[in-house]
Amino acid sequence: MSEQANKRIPVTVLTGFLGSGKTTLLNYILTANHGKRFAVIENEFGEVGIDGGLVINADEEVFETNNGCICCTVRGDLIRILGNLLKRRNKFDRILIETTGVADPGPVAQTFFRDSDLEESFELDGIVTLVDAKYFTTALKKEEEAWRQVAFADVVLLNKVDLADEAQLKAVEKQIRDINPITRIHRTVRGQVDLDQILDIGGFNLDRALEMDPKFLTGETPHHHHIGSVALTTDKPLDAKKLNVWLGLLLQTAGKDIYRMKGIVNLKGMKQRFVFQGVHMLFDGKPDRPWGEDEKRHTEMVFIGRGLNRKELQLGFEACIDG
Repeated sequence: MSEQANKRIPVTVLTGFLGSGKTTLLNYILTANHGKRFAVIENEFGEVGIDGGLVINADEEVFETNNGCICCTVRGDLIRILGNLLKRRNKFDRILIETTGVADPGPVAQTFFRDSDLEESFELDGIVTLVDAKYFTTALKKEEEAWRQVAFADVVLLNKVDLADEAQLKAVEKQIRDINPITRIHRTVRGQVDLDQILDIGGFNLDRALEMDPKFLTGETPHHHHIGSVALTTDKPLDAKKLNVWLGLLLQTAGKDIYRMKGIVNLKGMKQRFVFQGVHMLFDGKPDRPWGEDEKRHTEMVFIGRGLNRKELQLGFEACIDG
């Protein structure tokens, strides 16, 4: 019996602004000596697709969605292709989705939480964003999508580092941290990276992400632009009902501007950690493993998005504290 018959199929989304090196990275993944089998879904913006001809490993399953950006007009095509892939799941181990350079990865991620059938069959493992070390600063000044792609990223590959000096690289890394303080950054040339850094990363599995980096929820960034992050922490227990009301209201009123949110919550009366994450207005939360006997019970939350009001978030958060 296929391994995939026993578990959900992991999906990795590759994104990044035009010219950042996504297709080069995809080719590197497909030709690396790892023994994994991939199905590839490529998004082309235009009626005639060309990227499929640029993917050099003909043994892989390659599908294209044309005439639209995968984050909007052709999301139905993405759902259809994923459904068809389930009929041949014994032919591959995981899925790679390469978005067009102008795609917002948020709606792509939402696809895997909106449909119960897809959620049962597929596991969104992470969003990997490529950043052009030389031209990222220019892209930030002109294009909203460049900000959003970094804001959603679980991993950022700072690519083409051979074309920039150390001062430039540090400046770009700071820009990335200013947008998304919890992403992991790896410097690359032609997208070459240890695949363990971009596959099976548990970006949308909070427990696995914390095992890899226990401090990844800490820290926040100022709003140098309209996208930034806010971190909220407390050692006091939270009231479950109050938290539910607050998060529900927050998503209703500001969900479109919240790109990613993640958290570990210490709920009063619960022996387990409560973990959650969200993409825009979609929220997924559940009890996790029990708190350890010597583990300090605490709550950590991070919100990444556009125009976040730290004071309002802090007040809403504090109102959920029990007592």
